[in-house]
Amino acid sequence: MIQASELILNPDGSVYHLNLLPEHIANDIIFVGDQNRVEKITQFFDSIEFSTQKREFKTQTGIYKGKRITVMSTGIGPDNIDIVVNELDALVNIDLKTRQPKENLTSLNIIRIGTSGSLQEDIPVDSFVMSKFGLGLDNMLRSYLIDEVSNVAIEDAFIAHTNWDIRKGRPYVIACSEKLEKIIESDKIFKGITATAGGFYGPQGRVLRLNIQDEELNSKMDNFIFNENQITNLEMETAAIYGLSSLLGHNALSLNAIIANRASGTFSEDPYKAVDELITYTLNKLAGK
Repeated sequence: MIQASELILNPDGSVYHLNLLPEHIANDIIFVGDQNRVEKITQFFDSIEFSTQKREFKTQTGIYKGKRITVMSTGIGPDNIDIVVNELDALVNIDLKTRQPKENLTSLNIIRIGTSGSLQEDIPVDSFVMSKFGLGLDNMLRSYLIDEVSNVAIEDAFIAHTNWDIRKGRPYVIACSEKLEKIIESDKIFKGITATAGGFYGPQGRVLRLNIQDEELNSKMDNFIFNENQITNLEMETAAIYGLSSLLGHNALSLNAIIANRASGTFSEDPYKAVDELITYTLNKLAGK
C-alpha cells in the first residue's frame, strides 16, 4: 500500500495538488503553462462538463466535435511537471481508496501546446515546432531511473559539443511518442530537439546583473546537430513531460507556436493568432477531423 505521506489526498479523496478525481479527466489531455490559456482552448469546445482550479493548476474537461478532452495548466518549469504527471498517473493507475497500483494500466495521451522562441534563423516566427526529442538541462528527471528511456548517444554528443560542465548535472534526452507524432504531424510543422531549461534567466543564457557559467552555450546549441536533428527551441517543460510520460507508460508530444526568433531578434506581430491556429489544428487532429 502506498502510504498517505507519499500519495497525499484531499478530504474529498482528490489528488492533493490538482484537486481532481479520476472521473474528472479524459484520456486525451492538453497541457498549457498559463492558467489563462486553458479557456483559450476550451472556448472552442461544444460543451464543458467540469472545471476546477487549485493554485496554478486549472483543469477543464469537455467535448470537442465528439471527442472528450481535458485541458490543464501546469504552471512553469520541470518541478511543476513532476507534480502534474505523477498525479495524473495516480488518477488512472492507482486505486485511490485502497492505495494500490492497478493491475491493468491506462495510457494517457498528453499534448503540450506552448509558445517558444526559436534558436534557428530558418524557423520563422508564427511557425509550429514539434519536439522530436526533449533535451533536459534541468536535472529533475535524474531523480528517477531513466536509463531505459533516455537516448545516451545524443546526450554524449551534446556534452562533447558544448563542453558541458558536468557539475550542472548530466543532460538527458527523451523521444516523443511515435503514436502522437503520426497523428499530429504535417508538412507545415518543423521537427527537432527542444531544450528544456530549469529556469528562465541564467539557465537560458539571459544576463541581467549576474554572470552565467557559460556565455557561449546558446550559440553552441544553435549549431548542434545529431542525425539531422537540430535544437529548434528552448523552453521549460518538454523534456520533463517526455521523461515522466515514458517512464509511466503514457504518450506525450510537445508543440510550440514560435513567437520569437532569438537568432534574428524578431518577435511575432500577432502571437495570439499563431497560438489560436496551433490550438485549432491540434484539436482537429485529436478529434480525427
